[in-house]
Amino acid sequence: MLAIYTIAEAAEETHESHESEGIAIHLAPETVTTIGGIAITSTLLTVWLTMAILLLIAWRVRGKIALIPNKLQNFFELLLGGVYDYMADVLESQAYAKRYFPLVMTIFIFILVMNWVGLLPGIDAIGYYGEAESHGEVAQKLIPFFHPAATDLNITIAFAIVAFVAIELAGVTVLGFFKYVGKFINFRSPLGFVIGLIELLSEMARLISFSFRLFGNIFAGKTLLLVVMFLATPYVLPVPLIAYELFVGFIQAFIFAILTLYFIKLAIEEPH
Repeated sequence: MLAIYTIAEAAEETHESHESEGIAIHLAPETVTTIGGIAITSTLLTVWLTMAILLLIAWRVRGKIALIPNKLQNFFELLLGGVYDYMADVLESQAYAKRYFPLVMTIFIFILVMNWVGLLPGIDAIGYYGEAESHGEVAQKLIPFFHPAATDLNITIAFAIVAFVAIELAGVTVLGFFKYVGKFINFRSPLGFVIGLIELLSEMARLISFSFRLFGNIFAGKTLLLVVMFLATPYVLPVPLIAYELFVGFIQAFIFAILTLYFIKLAIEEPH
């Protein structure tokens, strides 16, 4: 009974100490430094780290390409070949698949690695102590170098803009400017005009849906991990949650890429 009481008492004291410290959840990313008046945030550094990791993997795979492929080359050949064949089936054209494959595959791989990098254990603990304002007071706090990039709405909006512009350019280049615009501005009948306006509104809404879907899911997952580590032991319980967030990171990258593909498919279809 003494051991049980001691453990319970220690847990209660730990919980009280957590309550005294509190938990801080910020929407805005931490500014690590500024270059020429431009803020370099922890989420931007995570994007740069993701780029470095992908370049390193590409260099590694490219240097090992052989007629008799190794396991790593086999994996990437199956992955890229499978995605290419799937895109050719969806777009019903090898030429279109070849044209849009780099965009869709880059979006998927980049968002996937970016999401997983943000979940690396201890990634938020790498930083420096600096002055930061909190509740009107300036205090010393840890400013992390890296933070999950998709928790920054600026990053997800940037991806949404890239996908949106690519979709619109696909429609214009395949159908021609006037035929593509005719999907949204149609004066042939009142019903056609209303349907065109609805299509135009849904087209513009993609900017919001693309960015907020990715931002909301990743930010919610990161917040959930913080709350669990704050309320419970940070050594056991967060492990299955981290595994779940790895799955969520994969799903969000897949959804973003597959929606880009299907919206391109809709954009290049003949109006009817």
